[in-house]
Amino acid sequence: MRLTTRSRFALIAIADVAVRDVHGPVALSTIAKRQGISLSYLETLFSALRQAGLVASTRGPGGGYKLARNASDITVADIARASEQGELRGVSCERDSMNARQGAITHDLWRAFHQTVDDYLQSVSLADVVREHLEKGDIKEGLRPSAPAPKRRPLHPERQLPTGNVPNSVFALGRTLRAR
Repeated sequence: MRLTTRSRFALIAIADVAVRDVHGPVALSTIAKRQGISLSYLETLFSALRQAGLVASTRGPGGGYKLARNASDITVADIARASEQGELRGVSCERDSMNARQGAITHDLWRAFHQTVDDYLQSVSLADVVREHLEKGDIKEGLRPSAPAPKRRPLHPERQLPTGNVPNSVFALGRTLRAR
C-alpha cells in the first residue's frame, strides 16, 4: 500500500469540506489558511477529487467545493485512490528482476498485507473520520460550523484610519493625515 503525503492532505482537505459544507461551498483559499496547505497544491488535489466524483465545484462569488456524495458514502480508500489517481499500489515483486526473485518468497505475505490495509481503508468512511475527531475535540478551533469567529483587536488602535469622510486616493489620504 503506497499512501503518500498527497493522500494525507487530500483526506485533511476533504474532511474540512465535510465539516463546513453545510453552510455552502467551501473556498480552497479558506481551507489553505486553516490547514496550512498551499493553495496551488489544493487546486491539483481537488481537481483529482472532482474528477473522481467525490466533490462538486461551484464557480463565482461564494463558490467553492461541496461533497458530491454523502460523507458516509465516501471511504478513505476512495479519497486515497482519487488523490493518487489510480490504484493504491504497494511494493510489487516483478518476476524478471533479480531483487524481485529474492523477494518472491515474501510476495504473498506483502500482497495479503496490502489487501488487509486496503480492506481497512475501504471500511472507514469520511463521516467516521469527521465524527471521531469532532467527538474528541481535536479538530482545529473554528472547524465546527457553530463556533463563532474569534474577535480580533486592531494592532495599533491609536493609528486607525478615519471612518467618516474617507479620502479616495493615497494623495488625499496624505493631505488628510497632515492636516491632523
